[in-house]
Amino acid sequence: MKKKEFIKRVRIFSKPFRITDGKEFRLKHIDPEDTLHLKSEDKPKAQEALKNGVELLTQLQDKLYAQDRWSVLLIFQAMDAAGKDGAIKHVMSGINPQGCQVFSFKAPTSEDLDHDYLWRCMKHLPERGRIGIFNRSYYEETLIVRIHKEILDKQKLPEKLVTKHIWDERFQDIRNFEKYLTRNGTIVRKFFLHISKDEQKKRFLERIDNPEKNWKFSSADAKERGHWNEYMKAYEDMIRNTATKESPWYVVPADNKWFTRLVVAAAVIDALASLDLRYPEVGEEKLKELTEAKNLLQ
Repeated sequence: MKKKEFIKRVRIFSKPFRITDGKEFRLKHIDPEDTLHLKSEDKPKAQEALKNGVELLTQLQDKLYAQDRWSVLLIFQAMDAAGKDGAIKHVMSGINPQGCQVFSFKAPTSEDLDHDYLWRCMKHLPERGRIGIFNRSYYEETLIVRIHKEILDKQKLPEKLVTKHIWDERFQDIRNFEKYLTRNGTIVRKFFLHISKDEQKKRFLERIDNPEKNWKFSSADAKERGHWNEYMKAYEDMIRNTATKESPWYVVPADNKWFTRLVVAAAVIDALASLDLRYPEVGEEKLKELTEAKNLLQ
């Protein structure tokens, strides 16, 4: 299958979950179990499509790196056990490590807390020619910080700045920040892996029952389930307020990992393909230099 035809076909999997205007968005409209027209017996075909997609991503990323004009920022947000790590691992498996950087953002350090909340993420923005991946991000400032007010108290903000409008102000800051990135050649794509509460419970129990997965589980993860409804409201509010045409959200059904990875791969391929990437053209002086080098080697 020709490259252009393949790109067109995989776009079918990402387009239904792309949110560019959050005004009408409701989280309940996305079913975590959705696999579009694919059934469980189609899983091998989906995995084959993912394999082909990874090969194409390898080619696109090589051109991105060589062209050295654009950079790509991929942001992953989700409840625990939704499959962020697995999606990143499988989708980006063919990418040259020199052209890809992954950063995970845990609890902020004392140094982080002495700066504005965007600071620690801004330090790790991708260079031109590279793909940067944020496993969680500055969006935590509108999620866990919103639900656990004691975290906000630790941020040392002047008291008069902590008002009832703080979350709307942070959404505005983030929209402006992402617009700034876009205007400077950084393509932003954001993924919310939407897992159901039942599927999360199933995966938690698997981590507890399987000794090889015990290390993945934390009792704190289970405690956060008690705030499930609050988190869903916060995620919905986040997407409604920060989904734009330039930096869209993809709300990806996450109950079936094989489908999640296919959708993420399709979205990343679509983003890179939109840049019209190509290898730099070599001028006459360089061609002359190459000819001289070839003659010398022969």
